[in-house]
Amino acid sequence: MATAQEKPGKGLDKLKRAKDAWGLTDDGDFFTSGNSLLQPVLYEDTAAMLKIPLSAKEQPGFRLLACWDGKGAVKVYRYDADALLMERAVGEHSLKQMVLDGQEDEANAIICRVVERLHSLTCRQIPDLVTLPVWFKSLGEAAGKYGGIFSTCHDVVDSLLRDPQDDVALHGDIHYGNVLDAGPRGWIAIDPKGLVGERGFDFANIFCNPDLTIAGSPERLSKQAKLIAGMADLPVERLLRWVIAWSGLMASWMLEDQEEATLPMRVGELAIRELANG
Repeated sequence: MATAQEKPGKGLDKLKRAKDAWGLTDDGDFFTSGNSLLQPVLYEDTAAMLKIPLSAKEQPGFRLLACWDGKGAVKVYRYDADALLMERAVGEHSLKQMVLDGQEDEANAIICRVVERLHSLTCRQIPDLVTLPVWFKSLGEAAGKYGGIFSTCHDVVDSLLRDPQDDVALHGDIHYGNVLDAGPRGWIAIDPKGLVGERGFDFANIFCNPDLTIAGSPERLSKQAKLIAGMADLPVERLLRWVIAWSGLMASWMLEDQEEATLPMRVGELAIRELANG
């Protein structure tokens, strides 16, 4: 979701305040990733990661991580309105690299197991989780502005939201970079957006990753739609509809940020075609 970013200087101020308040020691240089400032630190002699969000609306994700309590997700040590102190995943394996090495079936099986565990936890009632109708607001605006595939995607999500099924607390941004190897603890999710809605939504972003070469393949989409639907216990048709909806939303955000939206639009077109041929 497109949000206004804070100036980096404010993030550095918050980084320093959190380290002072929580007695943290630097264990590496700070860096920026996405909409966050991060730094490896030591917390009571334990390897940890300190995260300072540079955009608004991170609190639902912080509270959701705390509710998950390290079960299928990163452990939370401390958090407040401005900072999150969490477990640092130190395993050697990467889901993205597995996909690039031709082990996509195995990588997606791992993701599906992690998501299933998160969805099984009773965190749906924590405060301020964002509903899917709110999350999809930008897609409705894009449909009105651009029409075409955006209108198709909006019609699809509108029908899904009128008939919700299996509502749970959703991660909201499941992809190969947000499920990490935590060594003996196995694979864990990081960086949830803190949403609530139909569980099928959480599998859609897999299809827009890891890059255009892989995600833009019609054979890949067709094969993985069937495999992931089977592993997630979802009808293939409903999963494809969520892929169409998500692709339109991702493209609308990218256009808001004046970015090229080729990848999500390509995936959306493929999913529309696959749905029609099914």
